[in-house]
Amino acid sequence: MRSNQLILKCYAKQEEGSWIAVCLDFSLAVQSNSLSDAKKKLEDQIHFYVSEALEDNIYGLQLLNRRAPIYSWLEYYYIKLLSILTHKPNRVFNEKMPMRPA
Repeated sequence: MRSNQLILKCYAKQEEGSWIAVCLDFSLAVQSNSLSDAKKKLEDQIHFYVSEALEDNIYGLQLLNRRAPIYSWLEYYYIKLLSILTHKPNRVFNEKMPMRPA
C-alpha cells in the first residue's frame, strides 16, 4: 500500500560545535548540541508548524507553501553529495508531512 503523504526535504550541518537542522519545504531551522537531538527538534517543529498552519484560515495556505531560499537548496544538494561521497547519509534526511487528525 502506497502512502500519499508528502515527504519533506531536510538536512543537517555542523557549525562551531552545534548542529543545525533545516526543513527546506517550510524554511524552518533548529539548533542543538547533537545531530539526533537537532533532527528530533526539527521533527517537533514541523509538526507544530503544520498544526498551526492548518488552523489558520487566513494565512495557512501561504505558510504551507513557504520554501527556503535558493542558497539553502544549494547547500542541501552540496551536503547530499558530500554525504554520498563520505558515506554519512544521516545528514540528509526526509520527514513525513504531518497529517491532519481525523
